Amino acid sequence: MLQPEQSVKSRDWRFVLIAVIAGLGGLLFGYGTGVVAGVLLFLAHDFQLNGSMQGLFVAVALAGAALGAAISGLLADRWGRRRILLATAALFVFGSLLAALANSVALLFLGRVFLGLAIGIASTVTPLYLAEITTPERRGAIVTINQLYISIGIFISYGVDLLFSDFGSGWRWMLGLGALPALMLFVGMWILPESPRWLIRQGLIDRAKSALQYLRSTALVAEELESLQQGNANTEPMALRSLFNNWKLRRLMVIAVGLAVFQQITGINIVLYYAPKILQETGLSSPFMAILATGGIGLVNVLATIISMRFLDSLGRRKLLLWGLWGMLISLLALSLEFLTNLQGALGAALIVVTSAVFVAFFAMSLGPIFWLLISEIFPLAIRGRAMSLATVINWLSNMLVAGVFLDLVGAIGRGATFLIYALMTFLAILFTLKLVPETKGLSLEEIERQFISIP
Repeated sequence: MLQPEQSVKSRDWRFVLIAVIAGLGGLLFGYGTGVVAGVLLFLAHDFQLNGSMQGLFVAVALAGAALGAAISGLLADRWGRRRILLATAALFVFGSLLAALANSVALLFLGRVFLGLAIGIASTVTPLYLAEITTPERRGAIVTINQLYISIGIFISYGVDLLFSDFGSGWRWMLGLGALPALMLFVGMWILPESPRWLIRQGLIDRAKSALQYLRSTALVAEELESLQQGNANTEPMALRSLFNNWKLRRLMVIAVGLAVFQQITGINIVLYYAPKILQETGLSSPFMAILATGGIGLVNVLATIISMRFLDSLGRRKLLLWGLWGMLISLLALSLEFLTNLQGALGAALIVVTSAVFVAFFAMSLGPIFWLLISEIFPLAIRGRAMSLATVINWLSNMLVAGVFLDLVGAIGRGATFLIYALMTFLAILFTLKLVPETKGLSLEEIERQFISIP
């Protein structure tokens, strides 16, 4: 019998269309988190925000994202992946415009909370949707489109920051322009199908068949539909507590939560959020030059993510993850040394930019995309949305913690020691991967479910 997804020819042009449209959820994620790097340079003047308030400005969006991620799995399992992405796009438009038009700190922060909610929901539902509509031989590349769009969103945000860096109220444009890709996602999702797996889980067989006919060549749709129905029939309903009561699911949850934490506590978003500020204090006094240098790092992020798409389905998730983590570790040790030696001026800034770019490149080829890919693969369909939601909440809470304490931590122990801590966390991530992280390349989602649930 045909294994789900295997030997099923996809309609290439439709996969491109789906990737371009659904991936915009990742772009919202990337733009919403990346744009803050430029905005922070202006808020201290316009709203008299001190260091703690600037940290809070970053943290409130992360808190909103954690809340959005917390509810996203339940919403996606109840209402469907497509419908929730539509609602997320509308929420992002509202939050972007509210923050951009704010005339008080309260409204500015409230807008960032709504943006955070949208980003948190998108961060869970976008990879979930992409994983469930693709085939095994493409899944690594297709789901990594989410990370690619995150990288592109960050890069675009730097370009927008650069464009408006010389305008007195340029930060309003930086925040407001985020509504444009959200509108594109809202319009685009109307023409895309719902996840066939979710439809089958709801008993909507005719709609699932129509979705498969849209996604695949028609010859093998009936056989794939039968295989998916059989897989669903063999799956017991699962409550959220199963993730903690069932030891097999608990093991998967440990893997997901561990990767969620390590993706953040290794310092990636410190480089992305605070790079312009760090470079200014190192020797690039112009906001324009600081943002330009950070934009170069953002471009490296995009290119490295594209490279990862080429190798995820050939080398595999585990091997690429380990290679990337070793590269991250070496880069962080180099950054720590540069800060400890207190390099200043153009040379110091140049070394920090180059080392940061190398660190970002290794992250973008490994821990960046592989976390989102693995959490979309390893959980059973019956609880996938809620399990991904929980892992993503932990990811955002870790993000919030790291970003929120960075400036205070630097003030207490210095940048060199701070980045040495990130290096230590990266070494622990290597040990964690060697011990626990499985390989999933080439397997259908149903095969992964059978393999992991039948672990002795």
